[in-house]
Amino acid sequence: MDTFWDDVDRHLVRYGGTFTREIIDSASGSFLFTEDGRRVLDFTSGQMSAILGHSHPRIVETVRRQIANLDHLFSGMLSRPVVDLARRLAGTLPPSLSKVQLLTTGAESNEAALRMAKLVTGKHEVVAFARSWHGMTAAAAAATYSAGRKGYGPATPGNFAIPAPAGDWQAQLDLAFDLIDAQSVGSLAACIVEPILSSGGVLEPPLGYFAALRQKCRERGMLLILDEAQTGLCRTGTWYAFERDGVVPDILTLSKTLGAGLPLAAVITSAEIEEEAHARDYLFFTTHVSDPLVAAVGNTVLDVLVEERLDERAAKLGAFLRNGLDDIAARHSLVSDVRGRGLLVGLEIADESLSAPITQKCLDLGLHMNIVQIPGMGGVFRIAPPLTASEEELALGLSILDEAIGAAC
Repeated sequence: MDTFWDDVDRHLVRYGGTFTREIIDSASGSFLFTEDGRRVLDFTSGQMSAILGHSHPRIVETVRRQIANLDHLFSGMLSRPVVDLARRLAGTLPPSLSKVQLLTTGAESNEAALRMAKLVTGKHEVVAFARSWHGMTAAAAAATYSAGRKGYGPATPGNFAIPAPAGDWQAQLDLAFDLIDAQSVGSLAACIVEPILSSGGVLEPPLGYFAALRQKCRERGMLLILDEAQTGLCRTGTWYAFERDGVVPDILTLSKTLGAGLPLAAVITSAEIEEEAHARDYLFFTTHVSDPLVAAVGNTVLDVLVEERLDERAAKLGAFLRNGLDDIAARHSLVSDVRGRGLLVGLEIADESLSAPITQKCLDLGLHMNIVQIPGMGGVFRIAPPLTASEEELALGLSILDEAIGAAC
């Protein structure tokens, strides 16, 4: 008798809700395959990461070749894949973003960015959006407000939340920083924000907001950190979401999409900030900093993004997906909003109590969806299929979602 779920209950720590009651055996492209033979369309790209789909042949080839040659090094040693990836990433960005540190996860890259900002400015206070998610390590968790704040004791001192923009956002931003100024002890170091708040309900600040936010930072000597864990590398229809706004951050963090599902992240900043950090003995020496295996994967990710012009593909597929979701919204009053950009789209369900049944019905019909609960907003499906998905696969997902919502009404 198979004891899989007994072993789960007996031996696994539950680290975020409950586990999906499916045993995943394999994955390929846009689909997961369960041990009992079911095919499930993955509308979350794993954990919003597998932008090239699962087990992409080029990634598989790179891992096999690289792991047989050079997988891991002492953290002070360098290899060609690491330096190549740093140079190539800088080449996709504005000239001021030229210095790169390669790490593993989004939390780690945000931790490093905040550490660098505090060291360079000589200050310690950090501002973030009230619906943010930047990770579960100390400084990243202290700047995370969408979940996980209660029960763990004091957060890192000097963290402040400002509202995610809505309505008269300029007046809201002015008031927010009036309150920040009143609470600050004169040690404002950085503001860290996502260009599109994913865990916050796929909220996209309006055009002009980030320019105004950057000005607030400049007036106070703060560094602006943009966390493009989910929006970077073509998902929104451009290489980076900040391109829409014409605002270049002081520090950029990348993660999820950079490794296309493997643990790879980056902190990218200017030569001036890096020089000052180095002069002040910047220390972020980790076990897997500058690992050659995942760096080689990152180079392959860039190869595929460029060769297949996946920025343009994400824009085109995003329009197709958005049209389909708008059609669903027009026919189901339960859907209160559709928003997002490219292949990162949110569909809001007005009745929070129906979120879980719709999610389960989707899974029963062969579609994996993720929903986040937002107080006062109901539930928001975060839809982020691979950039390599076909229109037929998106149409299948839309059809299943339509049926699941219809069954709930």
